[in-house]
Amino acid sequence: MKIWNKTHHLTDTNLILNETFTEDAFFFDIETTGFSPAYTFLYLIGCAHRVGDNFIITQYFAETKEEEGAILSAFLQELCYYQTVISFNGLGFDIPYLKKKCEKYGLTHPFDKKDYIDIYKEVSGLKFLLKLPDYKQKTIERFLGLSRNDTFSGGELIEVYQNYLKTPDEQAIFFLKQHNYEDVLGMTGLIAIRSYRKLFDGAFTVNSTETNIYKDCNGIPQKELILTLQNQYPIPQRVSCQTDAFYLICDGMQSKLRIHLFEGTLKFFFDHPEDYYYLPAEDMAIHKSVATYVDKDFRKKATADNCYTKKDAIFVPQYETLITPFFKESNKDKLTYFELTREFLDSDSLLRQYTSHVFRHFLAAKH
Repeated sequence: MKIWNKTHHLTDTNLILNETFTEDAFFFDIETTGFSPAYTFLYLIGCAHRVGDNFIITQYFAETKEEEGAILSAFLQELCYYQTVISFNGLGFDIPYLKKKCEKYGLTHPFDKKDYIDIYKEVSGLKFLLKLPDYKQKTIERFLGLSRNDTFSGGELIEVYQNYLKTPDEQAIFFLKQHNYEDVLGMTGLIAIRSYRKLFDGAFTVNSTETNIYKDCNGIPQKELILTLQNQYPIPQRVSCQTDAFYLICDGMQSKLRIHLFEGTLKFFFDHPEDYYYLPAEDMAIHKSVATYVDKDFRKKATADNCYTKKDAIFVPQYETLITPFFKESNKDKLTYFELTREFLDSDSLLRQYTSHVFRHFLAAKH
């Protein structure tokens, strides 16, 4: 078994790096000869921990298949000192793989007692925003402007390791070591990608609001509400996304949420239509206690679809019932609206709640 250690200085520390990569956190990445722990071998484990403004990368390399248990045991001993485990798809592959290997060698592991940050898992929920060709570690590194010297994929190195077992040589060790080393090293830069998810999880303040008139694709003037957000964590690369009523731009320390406003007539639907009468001439419903004064020829029992009153105003769309009273175009619509008021625009808490609700909609929508 070979063990390599190298110390690096964290030259570009920032808020999200410091919050994520603490001295109680532990990066790791494994190299195997395939996906199935029952039929493949674990030959290299790379990990990193922080000491002040430095971090130390340690790699455990199995020079023979018989050393698989030894590198696993050495790795587990180091892992015990840290609570938070940071990985790239570790929850999907690395940890289940290592658990099976622990069973094989009768080793006790601490995996079930750890806290986890899986960068891949966080990023995979933001495909609508990042729009990358794939979500491999190297692809995300390129998106963030990170560079590496390694040109191999993990799959390509399987043959390199198998050849090494037959004929050990330094060049093979170099390629195997370099790939794993740069995977672990790259995770420190990869942490910046977490800024996007942090924004959607509420790491922002609403700095200002403004209404704007623009022309749609048909040249028709439309009104919109623009919320300018201060990002708590800097967004490393400009991105944007949109749904039917919302358009979001994220860049650096600022994001802008543009909201299409509805200007016109909407309906407020009453509960319990059995307690109302509909007046066709006025196109509105009134409570039966008042309807007794209306001639029977000019009223009829209300239904769920016509039990409403109408209002002309400028309205803001909402996908959850955040602000009441809410209005609709028809009773069956899932999208509702509330009236745009000065009270809403002047309320920091309402603006924040509303923005968070829009972000939840982005995350839940099928893009």
